[in-house]
Amino acid sequence: MSEAELLGPRAYGPALGVAQLKVTAEDFQVDEVLDIPLEGEGEHLWLWVEKRNLNTEEAARRLARAAGVPLRLVSYAGLKDRQALTRQWFSLHLPGKQDPDLARAEDDALAILQVRRHRRKLQRGAHSANGFRLRLANVQAAPEQVEARLQLLRGRGVPNYFGLQRFGHGGGNVEQALHYARGASLPEQRNLRSRLLSAARSQLFNRVLAERVQRGDWDQAQPGDLLAFTDSNSFFPAGPAECEDPRLAILDLHPTGPLWGQGPSPAQAGTAQLEQRVADSSPELRDWLALAQLSHERRILRLPIGRMSWHYPGPDILQLEFVLPPGCFATVVVRELFDLGAVGQADSSCVF
Repeated sequence: MSEAELLGPRAYGPALGVAQLKVTAEDFQVDEVLDIPLEGEGEHLWLWVEKRNLNTEEAARRLARAAGVPLRLVSYAGLKDRQALTRQWFSLHLPGKQDPDLARAEDDALAILQVRRHRRKLQRGAHSANGFRLRLANVQAAPEQVEARLQLLRGRGVPNYFGLQRFGHGGGNVEQALHYARGASLPEQRNLRSRLLSAARSQLFNRVLAERVQRGDWDQAQPGDLLAFTDSNSFFPAGPAECEDPRLAILDLHPTGPLWGQGPSPAQAGTAQLEQRVADSSPELRDWLALAQLSHERRILRLPIGRMSWHYPGPDILQLEFVLPPGCFATVVVRELFDLGAVGQADSSCVF
């Protein structure tokens, strides 16, 4: 499956040029933002870990082996990309145990920067945001056009597509999901089941968002929409008054799209018709998500970009810094600027 099939159209016109990302791990840096005061005591050992070219699951396995505990006792808030320099929290459940010697988990790929006790384990999705520092190399685009586009992105946000990593190489996760859907079965392995169900939901969401981008109302509330705040999982219906809410203009409130589950779309009017039509165009995935007994959830269609800044360390190098909500993809921001060259086409995400 192509990028256009998996993501959909850009919001602001064609890419302004080409660039390369992830030439080195340091070119793509992610810092997890966790607003939880750690108490300094308790049966959970929390670790602030720096990883280089190492994914979250492998880091968790390393920590489990070094601590001599089962992998199920290692927790983390979100998944981070392998091809990057990332810093994130882990927790180990160690009831009645002293702090273990974790030195053998460390090497050039993994460093433990901070250790702290807490009474509770780290839950999935507990982080409040992710901070990104991206260094784009070999930029070939007119600087004045890049400047104007960056100002536009900072002021209006970007379509909140799920990035390419969610779908696997060439959309392989979607193809696997379809294989199970056609057999009306679910993978027995929990991690595989979660990954494929997420890919299926993400594909349907991206198709809805693609149509809204094509129509030009992806960032505008319509009667029948379900609205949500940037930092909230709850949503409420949009009538005429809600469509004029001033918080829409300051990128605090947004229209949402479907994370498909059982039953019809909970939206109303034309929004419900669009979402149901997209789901009905993929009946195998629609029915498979219902078979998994997933409830309908929502995801904001517009991605606000927090604390966005940029500068040029070199004549053809652009450095971007910004903050995104959990579960959002940094490269959908870059995609509104450039086509990425052969190096580093993999996406980076914070899934949970």
